[in-house]
Amino acid sequence: MQSRSTAVWSMDGMDDVLLAKHQERYGATGKLFRAPGRVNLIGEHTDYTGGFVMPMAIGFHTSAVVSPRHDHRMVFYSQNYREEVSLEPNDLMKGRRDHWSDYPAGVAWSLGQEEIEFGGFNMTLSGNVPLGAGLSSSASVEVATVMAILNLAGKGLPLEKIATLCRRAENGYVGAKSGIMDQFVVAGAVAHRAMMLDCRSLEFDLLPLPENVRVVIVNSMVKHAVATGEYGSRRDEVEAGQEVLRHERTGIDLLRDATLADLESCREKMSPASFHRCRHIITENSRVQKAREALLAGDVKGFGDLMVAAHASLRDDFAASCSEIDSLVEIALRHPACVGARITGGGFGGCTVNIVQVSAADNFVAMVRNEYRQATGIDAECFICEPADGALELATKGGKA
Repeated sequence: MQSRSTAVWSMDGMDDVLLAKHQERYGATGKLFRAPGRVNLIGEHTDYTGGFVMPMAIGFHTSAVVSPRHDHRMVFYSQNYREEVSLEPNDLMKGRRDHWSDYPAGVAWSLGQEEIEFGGFNMTLSGNVPLGAGLSSSASVEVATVMAILNLAGKGLPLEKIATLCRRAENGYVGAKSGIMDQFVVAGAVAHRAMMLDCRSLEFDLLPLPENVRVVIVNSMVKHAVATGEYGSRRDEVEAGQEVLRHERTGIDLLRDATLADLESCREKMSPASFHRCRHIITENSRVQKAREALLAGDVKGFGDLMVAAHASLRDDFAASCSEIDSLVEIALRHPACVGARITGGGFGGCTVNIVQVSAADNFVAMVRNEYRQATGIDAECFICEPADGALELATKGGKA
């Protein structure tokens, strides 16, 4: 179940329209594939240093309709942008264009890097994952695209390979310095479960959320783009600190191997910014592992307390929050039914994620929207969510993949 504060999305209806529009545009019956967005409950900026994360898929989707061509041309049409892009295989070698088409084109490029052969195709893309909100609209596009192309090529790949191919598209083609969390959960999530993922081994647990709570996502309406700007700067600061630890301390390969004592011993050898960024990640990895134990024990309050601590760390040590997001968290925690609240996603805007007692979810949404509007003049979007299936589960269960 997923509801929106202003409307209820019906993706199945949108998919039927998309199939019809694809046939009308290209004169061929297409096959449809779907991939969700995601929200991360806890574990931010840990994935690209081999750490732990706890995301879940949500009921927003990107849909991709694909049909074969008789040549090698790749044609992408975005229903959202009302724009078509046509590419030859050699065009992929020219790299990104800083355009929406970079994401699906990057997937085709990544498949080529893996020497996976496929023919030409027409693809129609449409989605309702909010853009710039930290809900993985990009990974949703990538996974829907790779599912469509692989099916057209008659090939199947395991979850780990699908996630890795899509991550390569985002890192190597688009130029965004993201980890593997987004693509992994968008492809591999299971309904009614959060996923705790070890981003080094790619082992994961599927954890139940208590039935008496809902996840409420609040969009601050402050946009961010992770391919440029502050996100990349934070990533560079983390990697600089990680390199110092790797050089100075035996047995440390990735930051997830380091303790706070290791970090403190190297403090004078790294910049203050790197020290604080690394401290966030080391403590965040610990919080994710404690959050797993809290969920397994049914300790919702303990889980919420860890979310609040995670927000403080992202705000203070990682410096990835902003005044609007901090206001949303403060407002949320004043509601008696809110167990935990924090920023989610890459940061610098986007959304908060909140754990709220199910009986008061609608009241919580009304209060947060009202008080946020009074504080900032901004109308927030709110989404009441439960964990949804990822692309592979959608395909396995039949119907629209």
